Amino acid sequence: MSKTPAPLAEMIGSYVPDFVDAPLATLGASVRVDEQGEQPVVVVKLGFPAQRYGGELVDALRGLCGERAAGARFEVDWQVASHAVQHNLKPLPGIKNIVAVASGKGGVGKSTTAVNLALALALEGGRVGVLDADIYGPSQPRLLGLAGQHPDSPDGKTLEPLVAHGVQVMSIGFLIDEEQPMVWRGPMVTSALNQLLTQTNWQDLDYLIVDMPPGTGDIQLTLSQSVPVSGAVIVTTPQDLALLDARKGLKMFEKVNVNVLGVIENMATHICSACGHEEPIFGAGGGQRMADQYQVPLLGSLPLDMRIREEADGGTPTVVAAPDSELARAYQHIALGLAARLAAGSKDYSRLFPKISIEES
Repeated sequence: MSKTPAPLAEMIGSYVPDFVDAPLATLGASVRVDEQGEQPVVVVKLGFPAQRYGGELVDALRGLCGERAAGARFEVDWQVASHAVQHNLKPLPGIKNIVAVASGKGGVGKSTTAVNLALALALEGGRVGVLDADIYGPSQPRLLGLAGQHPDSPDGKTLEPLVAHGVQVMSIGFLIDEEQPMVWRGPMVTSALNQLLTQTNWQDLDYLIVDMPPGTGDIQLTLSQSVPVSGAVIVTTPQDLALLDARKGLKMFEKVNVNVLGVIENMATHICSACGHEEPIFGAGGGQRMADQYQVPLLGSLPLDMRIREEADGGTPTVVAAPDSELARAYQHIALGLAARLAAGSKDYSRLFPKISIEES
C-alpha cells in the first residue's frame, strides 16, 4: 500500500538548511502554496534575513520537491521578530534583538568575528548595528574604517550612530583619542556603556551585535544582567587555555538566563599564505568538545588567515572586501545559523500591549 505524498508546504517545511540542524518549520518559517492560478506560487517566509541566501534556498527546494513543484514560482521573504530576553527586562526601543558576542578571553579574534557577522547579516538584508562594548580597548572604529570620526548629537543628549558598509555603529572610540587610555573603574565603565546603548538613536534595527569586553568579571556580569539580550554566542580558539575562559563566559550567560545560540571556533586552522598548507596549530576539535559538553551548537569554524587580518586592519572586513570568497562564505554560514537559531526561540510580545498608568484624581 503506497503512502499519500506529504503536502507540498509540509515537504518544504521539512527542509534542513546546511547551516543549522533543524527544519525550516521549526525556525520561525511559514510556507504558503497558492495553486489557484495558472502557475502555482510557493511563498516561503523566513524568520531571518535571506537576501543572498534566498536564491540558494529556492534551488534547494526545487530539488527537494522535484516534479511536484514543476513550473511553480518560488518567492522567499522574511520578517525578523523581536525575541524574548531575560525575564526582568524588555527589548529597547528601535532594537528588535541584541546579540552578545563574547569570548571570556582576549586575543581570540572576537571583535573581528563580531564585525564580520554583523556585515554578513546586513548583506542578507537585515538592519544591523554594532555596539563596541569594549570600553578599555575599542576596536570597531578601526575595523570599520571609522577611526578619527565623531558622532553628531543634534539635541546635546543623544548620539547619532555612524554608518559603515550599511551597518550602524557606536563606540567609545568615537568620543576619545585613539591612543588615550581609559583609566576608569568598573562602575564608570558600566555607566558609560549603558549610555552608549540607550542614548544612541538606533534606527529600527533587526539585530544589534554587541562586541563584549573580554573576561567574566563584574563589568561583564552587570552588562549581562542589565542589557536585554536575545541571544549570545561564544568565540574561542581550539586551544585548551582559551576554552577554559570560554566555558566561564558561557556559564555566565546561563546564570543570567541568556539564550546561548552557539559556539564559534576561531583560528581553527592556520592557512599558509605561501603554499596554502592548512594546519591546526592551536589544536583540533576544542570548539566541538565544548559545544557537546554544554549541549549547544557549534555554529562554525574559521581559519587563521592573513587576509582576514589585512582586510580588518584596512577598515574593510572580509565579508565586504571579498563577499564571494570562501572566507566570507564561512562568516555567512555562521551568521545565518545564529539568526536562524534566534528565530526558533520564543518571541517577545510586550511591544503589542499598551502601557497602562494609574493616576490619582
